[in-house]
Amino acid sequence: MTVEAGAEPRFLLPSAPLLEHDALEANNFNDTCSTRWARNSKRRSQAQSDGSHSRLKELITSSATIQLFAVLSGLLIVFVPDGIHRITNKWGQIGHVGEGLSSWPTDFSRGILPIPCHSHNDYWRRVPLYSAIEAGCISVEADVWLFGEELHIGHSLASLTPNRTLASLYVNPLVQILEKQNPSTRFHLDGNVRRHGVFDTAPEQSLSLLIDFKTSGSALFPYVVSALEPLRSRGYLTYRNGTQTISRPITVIGTGNTPFSLVNSEQANPHHDIFFDAPLAAMWEGLPDETSQPAPKLDSLVYGSDIDASLPDNSVSTGEQHSVSEDDMGQGMSGTPKNPDAYTTENSNYASVSFAKAIGHVLFGKLSDSQMSLIRGHIRGAHRRGLKVRYWELPFWPIGLRNYVWDILVKEGVDLLNVDDLKGATKLDWGKKSGWWR
Repeated sequence: MTVEAGAEPRFLLPSAPLLEHDALEANNFNDTCSTRWARNSKRRSQAQSDGSHSRLKELITSSATIQLFAVLSGLLIVFVPDGIHRITNKWGQIGHVGEGLSSWPTDFSRGILPIPCHSHNDYWRRVPLYSAIEAGCISVEADVWLFGEELHIGHSLASLTPNRTLASLYVNPLVQILEKQNPSTRFHLDGNVRRHGVFDTAPEQSLSLLIDFKTSGSALFPYVVSALEPLRSRGYLTYRNGTQTISRPITVIGTGNTPFSLVNSEQANPHHDIFFDAPLAAMWEGLPDETSQPAPKLDSLVYGSDIDASLPDNSVSTGEQHSVSEDDMGQGMSGTPKNPDAYTTENSNYASVSFAKAIGHVLFGKLSDSQMSLIRGHIRGAHRRGLKVRYWELPFWPIGLRNYVWDILVKEGVDLLNVDDLKGATKLDWGKKSGWWR
């Protein structure tokens, strides 16, 4: 602005190029500021993101460190145990706490709980008798063949060997086990304390020895009576005293071709310590509303105890020749009366039948109403007579179907589950599998 004396002041406006230049400069300044602000914002966001990632990494690292420490602590306890673990791991050993206190005379079966299962064809197991006891089974089965004067153990003639006998596999081991379970000490005097069985957790539980007569019953019977003498002379066999059954550590039951007439004979069975496996199918009893349904006829069922295919039906093996006997008719059918009331606790202990033949196939994975009626009638009749119920020849595959049948039988009151798979039977979780096909 220029002001002369006596004149009004005049304002000089900038020329157009100058205005454009200033505007351009202003725009450049604004752009620069915006760019710098955006760059700074990006840097701040990147810094915040890097900080979050860094904190996350720190958290993950801390968590992994804690987990690693926990694992190492557990391993440290295992390999370098603390005070209490050092004691429990070494307890009872020489030079440690509890030295000489870790065992006791009857610890043969420590921690084993008996369960109502029957070790079917027990002699097939890698360790006969002992495997069944280890699993808790309260019943074992031995198939016996008479050759010469020796009782051999095996499922068929082809499986027999000179050294696998009733004595070597069952009688002698049981004597050894029971001698250990019944030591003579100042605390346990012979005759003053009831004999203890094979299970330390349940010393009053008797172990059933089911002897399946595979050859002629009448020829076998006296040899079986004689073979049991080591157990009998020590007071280990359950017997009848004329009025009641005196339970002892071992209960012997004859099945297969065992003649009922000899079991029930004073002359053949003078000690009354061999019991009969009665025909379960003959004991069916219906409820009052089932009287219209005829009871299954014994003659309509085909019984058997897996007679060796190399022998003629119902034959007698003498080692030299085979002959046929009307008394050798298989389980529950040898020398038996038609009247089912003949079987009582005075002469019998089990009542058995083939599930496949008496009940039939389980179609579509479920027992029918008529099959359930048969099972309940069998159990009802056997229990009224004081006998234990056992079905053999149960379905074994599919596993889900097998488990379903096991579960039903136990719930309905079957006393002994006839099993080949000891591990599967003792799991007691059969209901967890659904579907018969599994």
